[in-house]
Amino acid sequence: MYKIDFDKPCRIHFIGIGGISMSGFAEYLHNIGFKVSGSDRQQSKITDHLTSLGMEVFYGQRSSNITSNLDVVVYTAAIREDNEEFLAVKQMGIPYLNRAEMIGQLMLNFNDAVAVSGTHGKTTTTSMLSLIFMEGDLDPTISVGGILEAIGGNIRMGKSEHFIIEACEYTNTFLEFNPNRSIILNTDADHLDFFKDLDDIRNSFHLFAKRLPADGQLFINGEIDRYDELTEDLDCEVFTYGIVDSAYRKTKNAYDYSADHISFDGMSAGSFDLYFKGQYIDHIQLNVIGIHNVSNSLAAIGVSMQVGIPMDKIKKALLAFTGAERRFEYKGTIGGVTIIDDYAHHPTEVTATLTSAQAYPHKLIWCVFQPHTYSRMKQHLKEFASSLSYADKIVLADIYASREKDPGDISSKDLVVELQKLGKDVYYFPSFDEIENFLLQNCMNGDLLITMGAGDIVTVGESLLGQ
Repeated sequence: MYKIDFDKPCRIHFIGIGGISMSGFAEYLHNIGFKVSGSDRQQSKITDHLTSLGMEVFYGQRSSNITSNLDVVVYTAAIREDNEEFLAVKQMGIPYLNRAEMIGQLMLNFNDAVAVSGTHGKTTTTSMLSLIFMEGDLDPTISVGGILEAIGGNIRMGKSEHFIIEACEYTNTFLEFNPNRSIILNTDADHLDFFKDLDDIRNSFHLFAKRLPADGQLFINGEIDRYDELTEDLDCEVFTYGIVDSAYRKTKNAYDYSADHISFDGMSAGSFDLYFKGQYIDHIQLNVIGIHNVSNSLAAIGVSMQVGIPMDKIKKALLAFTGAERRFEYKGTIGGVTIIDDYAHHPTEVTATLTSAQAYPHKLIWCVFQPHTYSRMKQHLKEFASSLSYADKIVLADIYASREKDPGDISSKDLVVELQKLGKDVYYFPSFDEIENFLLQNCMNGDLLITMGAGDIVTVGESLLGQ
């Protein structure tokens, strides 16, 4: 494998530079002196930002983008073997790495690299942890899988030994990482276009945990079913966290870090009493919604306490955190209708968002949902119907294909049928214009409108607001 010498900047090219993670690392390397170029399928706000910094970005992935003076090429997992640009790299004998291999090499430059993993909640927990480390004056380098207002984007260059990164399980990306501390938030069945089944997913998270050194630390959600199977043969120190409040969980298991006496305010933001190994530590107030974020905050608190950040700094940072972009993000109000955008694209995430929204001020909850990938919809069709049923009215867009091709055997109309079986008011429109017109005619003063999905459904709410 080609080794990048981060002390000797060279010419590096990113295939898929417009991705949220790739763009962040392109910016990072540009800032430390590398000559960075890249390509993407289409222009975006992200690529515009990169070109404004002086990077050369090509639109369309063609062989002509590859020149012999490149020292190394980095590509994403979405790039296929027959990609014209990738084929040119191999034909010209230019060294190449996938994104995960590059990140794994970069992590070795930090004495305290924290990797946040899980099938849900990574961006939020990474963001929480980032704010705490900054409030604690640790000056971390940060890579987050979303836009975090506090750092003005998705990357932050620090000057310390601390590095915080989101660790994605898709295509086993995180098995190339080299963390000193890791978080495992959950291990649900997702990305079944790559993983065989839930056992395969759990095996990958187990292998991820085993990458920790003997003097490392793992922080794992103790509510994960049979979590001990993921930790039983580890050499590192293991901390569990979980909720013990009987109003929200049936279990009364003992966790190292736990939340009890949980309550929610009128905007659905949580607060709780924090315990460490059964001893009361402090009362924590959050400014993000839902029981799932109480759990996420426990993971961030656990790492922060072990690093030695004072509790008053932890509390201040958590209270200041109002969420990452597209995580129950308030977009605006028009005609008395509050518009929220959320990235949820798995049934577990949809349920968490819509149940949390019940405590948010509203008359009716409208969910405008754009399914993400055909394989996920096909695998979880009935679960999506069940999770979306927490909304009063559901509007469906076509499936966002992302990296997939339409197999012709699944569509949003199938989800309409399942929701109708549950007696729900559900509507399907093939275009965003039709969705917007329908919402303008039917949403009323006091309603809560949530645009939801990992595709481009956010533009519906923004269009209604004139953004």
